[in-house]
Amino acid sequence: MNKLSLERINQLAAYEVEQCGKDEFFQFFTDSGIHYSVGFMEDDILLSKDSYQLIIANINNHKSPRDYKVRDTILSIVDEFFNTNNSTLLYICETGDNKQRMRSRLFEYWFSTYTRKSQFTTISSSIIDDEGVVNYATIILRNDNPCLSEIISEFTESIQALSQKPE
Repeated sequence: MNKLSLERINQLAAYEVEQCGKDEFFQFFTDSGIHYSVGFMEDDILLSKDSYQLIIANINNHKSPRDYKVRDTILSIVDEFFNTNNSTLLYICETGDNKQRMRSRLFEYWFSTYTRKSQFTTISSSIIDDEGVVNYATIILRNDNPCLSEIISEFTESIQALSQKPE
């Protein structure tokens, strides 16, 4: 992954973003005191070609009020990711508190407001695991990705394989 520019992120971000540990992770604090971490981790589980998981974490687990500045800040980080990389971005919603459906809908809504959304292909899916928990996953990739159709096929096949009940 190419290094993201903190300066370019902060030109669009509604909150001041700082580097957080590794190059691929950033943090910011909201007006209501919520500490967010946003980063990218190489994915080698669901997709084989140059893909990264988008990690969004509410570090201090405070309830987040509807705050459009959070959306704008996260989208500024995602925007810089795609300006710098022509990789696949995979977003898998955390399931520990049974709010994964809400997280998936919120992220899809956020991305629907993204000014450059027409330049991207997004596919969302849900998978029920062995314990009956519904997991939500979305991939986002630039329309000019040379492997677009191959990545879409691989994602679809992976979702279908994971949806099969083991015998």
